[in-house]
Amino acid sequence: MHLALLSFSGVMSTIGAVCLAILILLAMITVHEFGHYVAGKIFKFKINEFAIGFGPALFKHTKKNGEIFSVRLLPLGGYCAFEGEDEENSHPAAFNNKKPWQRIIVLFAGAFMNYVLALVLIVVSFFACGQLLLMTYRVDPAEYTQNGIPVAGYSFQDEDVILECEGKNIYLTSDLMSALGGKSEGDMVEFTVSRKTQTGREVMQISVILRADAHFENLTDTNALWDAIGILKQTNESGASSYMVASASYRGFGFFETLGRSFAYSFRIGGTIFKVLGQLLTGDLGLSAFGGPITTIRLTSEIASRSLQQFLEIAAYIGVNLAVFNLLPIPALDGSKIIFTAIEWVRGKPINRKVEAVIHAAGFVLLLGFAVLVDLLQLF
Repeated sequence: MHLALLSFSGVMSTIGAVCLAILILLAMITVHEFGHYVAGKIFKFKINEFAIGFGPALFKHTKKNGEIFSVRLLPLGGYCAFEGEDEENSHPAAFNNKKPWQRIIVLFAGAFMNYVLALVLIVVSFFACGQLLLMTYRVDPAEYTQNGIPVAGYSFQDEDVILECEGKNIYLTSDLMSALGGKSEGDMVEFTVSRKTQTGREVMQISVILRADAHFENLTDTNALWDAIGILKQTNESGASSYMVASASYRGFGFFETLGRSFAYSFRIGGTIFKVLGQLLTGDLGLSAFGGPITTIRLTSEIASRSLQQFLEIAAYIGVNLAVFNLLPIPALDGSKIIFTAIEWVRGKPINRKVEAVIHAAGFVLLLGFAVLVDLLQLF
């Protein structure tokens, strides 16, 4: 009976975590579509329907102006349907009959709203919980020399919190990799850390001798990073080894510095997306490093259910990712539609609407196929 209750509790906990992840994704998508909706209303576009979710309608309400508000069965999507968005239409308020600059603003507004919400979540998280920073949980105690200098005197200590490296603020692991990239074993690197002392924590500048080359294959090559800065590796009973890097260290800052760090952190998240895409195109990063909707829900549910801070942080991360990804010039995405509209603005006439529609449809199929493929790669 006791085991049955534990099993039931575990199942309900998992279901709750998955529902939480779906709620985050649905909220971000709804906010995105609401951005399109608000901008469309400002410029008096004719809007046929604003839908939360996809599939069969669970609820529908028609406003006096003919707009439909609906909640649909499948919670992994939503849309704001404009009159004449993908075709020629005689209605004066149809999407493609509006001025190109107005259409560009409407298309951009979805990503903008995603970013604004993500930034608000980051600000709330930083003020309420502090910023999550990288902490060196255990440092390799091995004493040896490099270039005749004892490494023990130029290394991290247990539970140092890394604030800066070579004068650059560290927000993400990728920031540390960028600051150290290309340096070699024996190089002296300057860090600013928050270090435990007998009276609490003290911010100080330290010099660290790298214990290995800081040459990284891609953004996932964190083992090379931990080797370089001297993090202790432990081996479990099965023989598998892992680096003893702490899962979290939170640090609060003053009001204005917190605001500044919130903006900087959001920009760093967005920049990471471009780095990842660049490494994908160059072949430095494989498809197995990506995940589709199923992987996203799984990882989001694991992280969001840990704490309020983790919930806010993963929601913000997804928001910035959606904002940046939607503005990429990939057919079917807002970024591609913005480019087509900008070309029309410059030429004075649009590219054939049917050709554009086919390009976007093909892009949607390819994106869907990519999402399925990367999810399948996570299983094998």
